[in-house]
Amino acid sequence: FWSEPVNAVSNAAFLVAAVMAFLLWRRRADRDWPALALIGATVLVGLGSFAFHTLATRRAMLLDVVPIAAFIYGYLALALRRFLRLPLVQAGAVLAGFAAGSWALGCLLPPGFLKGSGSYLPALAAMVVVGGILRGTATGQAILAAAAVFAVSLVFRTIDQAVCPTAPVGTHAGWHLLNAAVLYLLLRAAIRHGHR
Repeated sequence: FWSEPVNAVSNAAFLVAAVMAFLLWRRRADRDWPALALIGATVLVGLGSFAFHTLATRRAMLLDVVPIAAFIYGYLALALRRFLRLPLVQAGAVLAGFAAGSWALGCLLPPGFLKGSGSYLPALAAMVVVGGILRGTATGQAILAAAAVFAVSLVFRTIDQAVCPTAPVGTHAGWHLLNAAVLYLLLRAAIRHGHR
């Protein structure tokens, strides 16, 4: 159960990010339910990743990847509607295109590309595109900052196995810690932007 103690415990960072975002959410006068749902997804990301790094079963893997996918698609849907103000049909089309492109990229990438980190490239690209469109705003700057942190995080995930012979703890815990920061930055941007 504790064969990866550092990787398991570092998932607490997601819970910290969720609590910090919830405190920010609670201070707002309006009740932003989409943002609250994403905060809940962040809690599930932490719990699911903890389950995977302790139980290491197929079901635990689903508990790990499903909340991550829910956050990615949920946040993109929120960004398209709230930040970019796309009509529902257009936002749905973009979301479907993102899903299709992500699936196609997964089929095209060679096995083991970037040690499995290649599947996260569409999420990084989405942050860069949305943040770039909004670059003159505080929301855009926050999303671009999250994208920069996520790029560093992907490096930590990619080099993990390579550094294990010299650093047995590896760098995967850094992936967790930085991703928790990414989710918090994104949640804060969504909450501060509100329903405008």
